[in-house]
Amino acid sequence: MVTDRVTFTVAPRQELRTTEGWVPAVHAAGTMLAWTHTRKLCRERMTIVAGYEFGYFVGATCADGTVGKNYVSLVVNEESFASRYAECLTKATGLYARLEAVTRPSGFLERDIPGFRVRVVSSYLADALRQYVGGDAHHMRQRFPRVVLRDIGTFEGFLDGYVEGDGFRHKKWDGRTVVSANVPFLQELALIIGARFTPRPKGTASALVITDRWQARGTFTAELHSLEPVESTWVEVRDVRLRRAGGTKPFTLYSYRLDPHPGFLVNGHLARQAR
Repeated sequence: MVTDRVTFTVAPRQELRTTEGWVPAVHAAGTMLAWTHTRKLCRERMTIVAGYEFGYFVGATCADGTVGKNYVSLVVNEESFASRYAECLTKATGLYARLEAVTRPSGFLERDIPGFRVRVVSSYLADALRQYVGGDAHHMRQRFPRVVLRDIGTFEGFLDGYVEGDGFRHKKWDGRTVVSANVPFLQELALIIGARFTPRPKGTASALVITDRWQARGTFTAELHSLEPVESTWVEVRDVRLRRAGGTKPFTLYSYRLDPHPGFLVNGHLARQAR
C-alpha cells in the first residue's frame, strides 16, 4: 500500500477505513484512508478551558505570538503584558508559564532592547492553535479563530488580548483601534462586531476601530467549536501492489480482534479485522 504518508504491507483482505466505509486493502486504490500521526498519540494532553483567559491567550498569540512545531511563545517589551499572557495561558491550559527577561534587536533604535518572553513547550497546544487559525499560524496568513466565538466572555478576552498586541486604546473617546496588514482577518472581525472597515492600499497596514459599545449593535452570534485539535486526517492511496509469497520458508499470517474497540492502526492508517 502506497499512501501520501508511507508505504506499508497488509494482507489483501485486511479492511481499511476509507471515506466510503471499510474496504479490503486489495480494492483500496484511489480511495482516501483515515490516518493519524502515531507518535503524537503518546504525547501529553491538557484540558483546554474556554472563557475570558482562553480568549485573551488566543488573541495575544494572534497579535504578537509565535507558534512553532512544538512550542508557543510571546516576546514583548511590556512586563505587564507578558505577565497577563502567562497567567491567562496557565488558567486556560493548565501549563505552567513563567516570564523570562530577554533582549532583542531594534531596527529603529539600532541597538538591543530589553523585553520579556513567555514560552511553553507543547506540540498539542501548538497543533490546537494552528487549527484555530486555519492551519497556518503566520501573522499574514492566519485566519480569524472562530473558536473564540463560544460566548461573549471568551470573545471579549480575545479582543483585549489582540488589542494589547496589535492595537491601542483612544484617550479622548471610548474605543480602541487595531492595526494589521492581514486584511481578511480584519474583515471577518469587522463583521462580527458590526463595524465599518475599509482596507488601505496593498502593502500598507489597515486599521479597524472597535467602539466599547459594539455589543449594542447585536451582531455577535455565539458559535460552538471544538477546543481540542483534530489529530486524524485523510490520505490518498497512490498505489496498491500485490506481492506474492515466495520461497521455501514457511510463514504464518495472524488475524486478531481488539475488544471492545475492533479498530487498530497500521503505520497510522485505521484498520480492523477482516470479516
